[in-house]
Amino acid sequence: MKLVIERAALLKALAHVQSVVERRNTIPILANLLMEAGDGALKLTATDMDLAIVESVAAETSQTGAVTAPAHTLYEIVRKLPEGAQVEFAADGDGSKLSLRAGRAAFSLACLPTEDFPLTDSAEYPTEFQLAAEELRGLIDRTRFAVSTEETRYYLNGIYFHVAENDAGKALRAVATDGHRLARVEMPLPAGAEGMPSVIVPRKAVGELRKLIDETTDPVTISLSETRARFAFDNAVLTTKLIDGTFPDYERVIPTGNDKVLEVDRRAFADAVDRVSTISTEKSRSVKLAVSEGTLVLSASSPDSGSATEELEVSYQSDSLEIGFNSSYLLDIARQVEGDAVRFIMADASSPTLVQDLADASALFVLMPMRV
Repeated sequence: MKLVIERAALLKALAHVQSVVERRNTIPILANLLMEAGDGALKLTATDMDLAIVESVAAETSQTGAVTAPAHTLYEIVRKLPEGAQVEFAADGDGSKLSLRAGRAAFSLACLPTEDFPLTDSAEYPTEFQLAAEELRGLIDRTRFAVSTEETRYYLNGIYFHVAENDAGKALRAVATDGHRLARVEMPLPAGAEGMPSVIVPRKAVGELRKLIDETTDPVTISLSETRARFAFDNAVLTTKLIDGTFPDYERVIPTGNDKVLEVDRRAFADAVDRVSTISTEKSRSVKLAVSEGTLVLSASSPDSGSATEELEVSYQSDSLEIGFNSSYLLDIARQVEGDAVRFIMADASSPTLVQDLADASALFVLMPMRV
């Protein structure tokens, strides 16, 4: 294998694929990338057995071939090379050594046999449809903050994508919850997605996918089976196992009888929560909202730090109410609101609160209160 490749393009692809590779591996080959030099391109593959990313980069290939190389070491080397460098790769005949040159810098890396590298995708996908990259970014960004990190409830450790009915017909809906907050975002059902299975895409796969599609303007082709998902665009393909579990009936926790409506400027509210929560205790980060006609008073206190209050003008016509929330959860939701105003629909101090973006009816959030 022999090729020359531009450092910036290589670094970008390496940054994508190496983040799949776990720092600690009991299987040595999983610490390596598979590098395949073909006609005018270098194909990089990384996997942790559940998730795989394949990305191709343009390269001047003088000799085709394949080799495996330590992922994190290779990434660090390329990252530290000077900008604009041309990187030369050469592998010996048996693939046990990979030489890397850039200017006067030269490295030699020990390699493992390519035949040890696992096959990354041989599945069949009955469902296939396309989404604009911007739409997929929106579905991910507005739900993933609510994905659970609690391993015992593994079925909550991802985003639940499924077909749902709404007033306008069928929709593609993304839902995430950790039991304390819930995010539900939907969009019109894309062509070809009608018979898609309901799937839970794991948290790690969601994070890697979001990084991959950060800059692309190409549509993303989504292929689904009952157990796997594949996302393909530009020169990259991500495949992942799906979470084998049943997502709970989230509709039951979305309140329908709440009658106290508070509307407040999103930016002013988020800034006030951020300021007031500085004083609250680190563990709970609780903030109290005291609402009365036209006024919201945010307050926090802790035995060690003291207390803080801030008053905001709001739209509120119901009975006075005091309710407490985790300030981090409030800020997470406020960041997902794209419009200028946010609406809280409350019942009482102990019942779930509904949060809506006044500029976007497709997004809905639920927040559990806490005692303060």
